[in-house]
Amino acid sequence: MKSVGVCVLLGAWLGLAQSPSELEAVVETELGTFRFEFAPDKAPKHVEHFLKLAREGYYDGSAFFRVVAHGIIQGGDPLLKNPQTPKHLWGTGGLNLLKSEFSDLKHERGVVSTVRIPNKPDSDGSQFFICVSPQPALDGQFSAFGRVTEGMEVVEKISLIPASGENQFAEKPVRITKIWIDRKKVEPFLGAPAEQLRRVVSLKTTLGTLRIQIRPDWALEHARNFLKLVQTGWLDGTAFHRLAKGFVVQGGMGHTRKSGAQHAADRWVRPLKAEFRDDLQHKRGIVSMARTDDPDSATTSFFLVLADAPHLDGKYTIFGQVIEGLEVLDAFENEEVEGETPKRRLEILQAVIEGD
Repeated sequence: MKSVGVCVLLGAWLGLAQSPSELEAVVETELGTFRFEFAPDKAPKHVEHFLKLAREGYYDGSAFFRVVAHGIIQGGDPLLKNPQTPKHLWGTGGLNLLKSEFSDLKHERGVVSTVRIPNKPDSDGSQFFICVSPQPALDGQFSAFGRVTEGMEVVEKISLIPASGENQFAEKPVRITKIWIDRKKVEPFLGAPAEQLRRVVSLKTTLGTLRIQIRPDWALEHARNFLKLVQTGWLDGTAFHRLAKGFVVQGGMGHTRKSGAQHAADRWVRPLKAEFRDDLQHKRGIVSMARTDDPDSATTSFFLVLADAPHLDGKYTIFGQVIEGLEVLDAFENEEVEGETPKRRLEILQAVIEGD
């Protein structure tokens, strides 16, 4: 029993010892959960204060009580822990605790900032608000200290609850069940050397399973990106939205996901710099990355080459090849289409990295 106790204490100490930049707040509400990271370089005292309060359970049972549709949501008033608190007192608790820390952090979508008393400098406190859309008028006026990394759809949902009056107070505040501090999630394969990226991906589709050899020696960052999408489950449930017979079948767009376009791993989706190779050819079975007219615009959408397409060589980034399941490509060729759109839903049911 003593060893267990020591482990628990050690774990708690390690959690406290971590840098704020390695931590995230997990905000659990009646309408869902979201996470936000901290910006200790912009507002160190505000970050320290929030961490302390969250670890003490200060916010548990309070509520988001002020909302502006697609604009902001506001919470953190300890008075809201009591459901009977008169509405005229909403937003008056937990203030006058901190001096302001204005910075160049813009009040963009997802930014978390601190409430203060209007026209009273250095009256910041426990209350905070989250921008659902950019609020440039607030830049340099409030102390921004974090940014939502996951669950922005929950924040937006909260902003849409019924509200009324000059202050846009919610008709029924959204309860904050709990806020706790967790380690920041780490992007899979970030910084992994090439030898760790030479993996085989099993791509289970509506028409059968393909085994794809990922080739970091062909396109290091595209290989890293694809493995990240697979590891996080980002591709699961997305559809093949384009089927050009005798050419390519294309998939990997978030908006084709039945469960919704947004995904927890969206935080790690970013445009990739092109890695074109003149010595590689778009032959049947090659896996290459889709993009817009901008060569450096590839993100998640990829295509499987159904037949040799030399006009794509040197213009699109090849990062893998089908090593098993070429008959699935034949099955795609047999599907009915309207133009280049499959008549029925053809889906990536699951993508996994073999050996994990």
